[in-house]
Amino acid sequence: MTDLKKLKRISEVLWEMPQEGDMHVPARFYGTDKIMRDMDDQVFKQIANVACLPGIQTAALCMPDAHSGYGFPIGGVAAFDPEEGGIISPGGIGFDINCGMRLLKTNLTIKEVQPKIKELVHQLFLNVPAGVGGEGNVALTREQLRQVSEQGAGWCVKNGYGWKQDLERLEEYGCLKDADASKISDRAIKRGINQLGTLGSGNHYLEVQFASPKNIFDEKIAKHFGITHPDQILVMVHCGSRGYGHQICSDFLKDFEGVMAKYKIHVRDRELACAPFNSPEGQAYHNAMRCAANFAFANRQVIIHNVRSAFEKVFSKDAESLGLDIIYDVAHNIAKLEKYKVDGKKKDLVVHRKGATRSFGPGNPALAKFYQETGQPVIVGGSMETGSYLLVGTKKAEEETFGSTMHGSGRTMSRTQAKQMVKGDQLQKDMAKKGIYVEATSFSGLAEEAGFAYKDINEVIRTMEIAGISKPVVQLKPIGNVKG
Repeated sequence: MTDLKKLKRISEVLWEMPQEGDMHVPARFYGTDKIMRDMDDQVFKQIANVACLPGIQTAALCMPDAHSGYGFPIGGVAAFDPEEGGIISPGGIGFDINCGMRLLKTNLTIKEVQPKIKELVHQLFLNVPAGVGGEGNVALTREQLRQVSEQGAGWCVKNGYGWKQDLERLEEYGCLKDADASKISDRAIKRGINQLGTLGSGNHYLEVQFASPKNIFDEKIAKHFGITHPDQILVMVHCGSRGYGHQICSDFLKDFEGVMAKYKIHVRDRELACAPFNSPEGQAYHNAMRCAANFAFANRQVIIHNVRSAFEKVFSKDAESLGLDIIYDVAHNIAKLEKYKVDGKKKDLVVHRKGATRSFGPGNPALAKFYQETGQPVIVGGSMETGSYLLVGTKKAEEETFGSTMHGSGRTMSRTQAKQMVKGDQLQKDMAKKGIYVEATSFSGLAEEAGFAYKDINEVIRTMEIAGISKPVVQLKPIGNVKG
């Protein structure tokens, strides 16, 4: 339990830990009173440590879904100025580089899908490999893995795993440019080469959802994105770069521990190992991170291709006539060079988003034309039992949070604790009673993701709505789930 008296309250949902000791900037937290009272104590220590890193700008930020992670808290955002010795830190990005969300619409309704939900979920389970060590059905050569790492989702479309128009519906059009895979370790290559098109495990999932009329908060924007009729079915995918990204992160964390002494960098926590962004070592990691991010964009693209195939088989119609178009793909666990004003001066900053997503407002030139009027879609996943949200970003986010918002509901307990409180097979039965049919690779993994192990997603969403950082468009409720 956190003593909120130690924090300065700036607004209804914004709190500040004053700058002290070797902190270069203050730390700021977004949360209602309840979220802040229940915040993991370790989060406060970790974000204070982040505020001590070289070149950090304005403040170290925590989103309302924050919980403790490796070095940086999950739900942490920090921006660094390379011209002021600003760093890049693998711990500020995470092991699952470009873990992200993709949302797909259909023109089906819950009345059409509910009678076939078991058949559909089972076909999705067959089409999309899941679980620890799961291998995909796209056999890559080393040369093809290099191409995927450098071209991202574009490689998939060129090779028949998607439609040309898909790319305009992805963050960064599904590819971080100028990636060079020539320096990726053999270990990372071996771990990633067979994993394209796979969900993985942990909190990753593939979910069939619906948008009921009472849960649509902005009808105009919803229609713009293709959510046009009552109880419309959508599909959400949550996954990342699998073993490829994990190994790349591990490789550079090990390297950076030795690099810090070279650049006279001291960190409070060795998990914050880092290097100056403009150093050869910092640039090598940034390049490798982009390769992993592109792999993740491609991974979600192949999954969507296989999702379309599953719907075609179950409903005996082609994907185009079923309206299986992408609404958006948003990354979290990533670092990017972006421009922001700091003290009235525009700067190129290295923005770390760990368990946080981009939240650009209307008119931002980084967005495709289709999103210029509405602002960027923000996809926020909840637990398997509670549902998820589609939101849009705002100009205020660009001014206050380096264009960032939350990425999910955020855990309140460890996976071990969750497994002690419920058995996976019982959870599966309980969810079925609620109208949510689940197939999982293991009951143990299913128990880890029980709804009670997460914060109230409605409270998390409301926090950033009150703050003006992201705006709800529609809440999505689950009816079927494939769990790794």
